[in-house]
Amino acid sequence: MIVDVDSLVSGIADGTKLAIPQDAAGVSMAATRALVRRGVRDLHLVCVPIGGLQADLLIGAGCARTIETSAVTLGEFGTGPRFAAALKAGTLQILDATCPAIHAALQAGQKGIPFIPLRGLLGTDLLTARPDWKVIDNPFAPGDAIVLLPAIVPDVALFHAPLADRHGNVFIGRQRELLTMAHAARRTLVTVEEVVARDLMADPDLAPGVIPATYVTAIAAAPFGAMPVKFRDDYSQDDNAFLAYVAAAANDAAWSVWLAAWLEEAGAVSA
Repeated sequence: MIVDVDSLVSGIADGTKLAIPQDAAGVSMAATRALVRRGVRDLHLVCVPIGGLQADLLIGAGCARTIETSAVTLGEFGTGPRFAAALKAGTLQILDATCPAIHAALQAGQKGIPFIPLRGLLGTDLLTARPDWKVIDNPFAPGDAIVLLPAIVPDVALFHAPLADRHGNVFIGRQRELLTMAHAARRTLVTVEEVVARDLMADPDLAPGVIPATYVTAIAAAPFGAMPVKFRDDYSQDDNAFLAYVAAAANDAAWSVWLAAWLEEAGAVSA
């Protein structure tokens, strides 16, 4: 189903478990603005496997109650400032994880199994922070410890992609974590740079990088929909926009002014 951006996010209700990718994989800033404008609350963000500008902005706008992630970072611009502020204030529930743990738990959701084993967490203090992660004996080798992670099954996966077609197929290229998100989630919502008339699954060069329409709930065209985040080779990161964001997000008063101005804009995040 092809809709506009506001209609795309209209089904993301308060309390939704929302899977979002890392910046490099394709984040939908266009959908993020629509969510903030609508005033959605109590989101459980699942960052795959780390959060960036999108996660930090949703936290700062008061949209998120819980975040499951291994980090929230703006790259060279440092830790997400609104995430850090919420962490210090105790207003955000943090489900600390590692990148392999996020990926493995999503794969369990993808496969429809209740949990998945992962060995690399043994000996870390994360096991004391995550009581939902269980250490058991390997049933095939008593005395051999293994960690079990509950499956992550997002209510919604939300991301930005280069292309979709009128049949609902979405081209993601090499970003295979987006396919895992779509497989694991109950619904998948995608903004794209362009919707094309041709059948992407019929193109032998593109088909290996396509999520079939059966896994996609709805699509919205949003040219430059990841800005100011870099998107593939289509456009570069807007460093000036990031600098303005970090400066404004450093204190509550400046943040409120910046957020109100951003919500009035029709285009990319900027000062």
